[in-house]
Parts: sequence; structure tokens; C-alpha cells
Amino acid sequence: MINGILLNEADNVVTVTQEVPKGDTVFYQDGSILRDTQAVETIPEFHKIAVRNIPKGADVVKYGERIGYASKDIVQGQHVHTQNVSEHQE
Repeated sequence: MINGILLNEADNVVTVTQEVPKGDTVFYQDGSILRDTQAVETIPEFHKIAVRNIPKGADVVKYGERIGYASKDIVQGQHVHTQNVSEHQE
């Protein structure tokens, strides 16, 4: 069951279509490939999950565009939101 949306192949985050409890798997389509990542914490509905590690200071990419910078290290499967994304590179 696909429960995540990858908007661009360059994205390092996926938007979940329903709440994903900690430990559950997010499945998303990457072109013709079905990929998955495990949530390391609960991800609220319509929020973002990291699909790979994003080091502090690196671009957070959605829509194929930078939407912010990682304000701390973000591990794959972690909730990506205001607690770990900044508008300015630190």
C-alpha cells in the first residue's frame, strides 16, 4: 500500500498520506520503483519523512527544490518539520 508521495526524484523527503506510527513503513513510488522507509518516530498525516540521511546544513528538498536547510542532522525515517528545518543555513 502506497502511503507516501515522492514529488520529484531529487527530493530527500516524502509526504505521507496518513499518520504513520513509529516503526511502521512508508511505501512510495520512485519512477517505476516501489521504495520504502521505516518511520523512527510517528509522522503526522500530510507531513514529511526523510527518505535518506540529511546532514546539518544540507538542503531539504521537496518538489525538486530546496525548501529549507537541516538545522540539525536528520536521519532517514525521521519527521521533517520546523523542529529540524530552518529557512537560513546555519
